[in-house]
Amino acid sequence: MELNDIIEDFLLEEDQEVYENARKERVVKPRPNHFEDWECNEFFRRFRLTKYSCQYLCSLIENQLAYATDRNQAVPVMQQLLICLRFYATGSFYITIGDFSSLHKSTVCRIITRVTKAIASLRSQFINLPSNGEILKIQEEFYNIARFPRVVSALDCTHVRIISPGGSTAENFRNRKGYFSINVQAMCSAKLKFQNIVARWPGCTHDTMIFLNSAAKYTFDNGTFERLFNEAHIRTRNVIERCFGVWKRRFPVLGIGMRCRIPLVQDIIVAAAVLHNIAIDMKEDKPPEDPELSTQLEEETENMEPVIGDSSEARNVILEYFESLI
Repeated sequence: MELNDIIEDFLLEEDQEVYENARKERVVKPRPNHFEDWECNEFFRRFRLTKYSCQYLCSLIENQLAYATDRNQAVPVMQQLLICLRFYATGSFYITIGDFSSLHKSTVCRIITRVTKAIASLRSQFINLPSNGEILKIQEEFYNIARFPRVVSALDCTHVRIISPGGSTAENFRNRKGYFSINVQAMCSAKLKFQNIVARWPGCTHDTMIFLNSAAKYTFDNGTFERLFNEAHIRTRNVIERCFGVWKRRFPVLGIGMRCRIPLVQDIIVAAAVLHNIAIDMKEDKPPEDPELSTQLEEETENMEPVIGDSSEARNVILEYFESLI
C-alpha cells in the first residue's frame, strides 16, 4: 500500500471519529397534551384518577413543582403529574414513559422523583388515625360489616415487590415467598381509606415486629382506642385485604414491582396511599380490571400474631359477645 493511501485511510478514520463524538443537535419533540387528548373514560383508565381529581391534586402540589420560567421547554405541572401517574399505572421503564410523553428518560426519572416527593408530603393531610369525634362513626361502620363492636381500624401487612437493592444487606429484603420486597403495614377504615401506613421495613421482617415498633401500637397502648383492637382486627381483616386489592389495582406498579432505589420506592408507596385516599374522598369508581397489565397481586392469608400481652380477659368478653349472637 502506498504512503498516500495510508494517509488517506488515516484521515477518513479520524473524520469518522470526530463525527461520532460530535455533540448531537438538541431536538425538542412536540409534546402531547394528555389532559386534553383523552376523553374521560380513557383518561381514567390510563392515569387511574379522573381529570377533576388531577386538577385538585395539581392545586395542592403546584407550588412545589412549578418552574419559575418557561425557559428550556419547562414541563408544566399537569404534565409532570400525568407522567408520574402513568408510571404508577404501568410500572414501565422510564424510556417507555418518555416515549409516551416525548421526553428523555433522564427527564422522566427526575419528574417522577419530584412529583412523588410532592405527593408524599401530603401524607399528614390525607392519612390520619381517627380523631375522638370520628371514632363512634367508624365503629358503627365496622359494626355494620360483621356485628363486631368497638373496632376503629383494620390492620395488616402487604409486600411491595422491588428488585434486589444490592450490597451486603440485600438478603434482608427477600421475603418468605422468595422475592425482594418492602413489607408495608397499613391501617384502614371500613370505607377502605388508609388511616396509617408504614413503608420502611425490609421484606424479611415479620408483621408482628413491624407492629411492635409502630406509632400505632403506642397509640393503642396509651388507651387512645379500645384495648380489644388486637382481636378485633383479626376478625375484620377482610376490610384491609380488600383495601390492598383496590390500592394495587389502582396503581399496578405496587404489584408489578419497582426498579428504583429504596428511598424512592418508600416515597412511591406513601404517595400511592395518599392518592388512594384522595380518590375515595372524590368518590371515584374503583379502578377497572385491565387484562393488558400483568399485575401480581397477592393475598396474605396468614393472620397476624397477637401482640398485646395478657389478653385473656378481652378474649373472654369477645367470646361471650359472639355466643350471644348465636
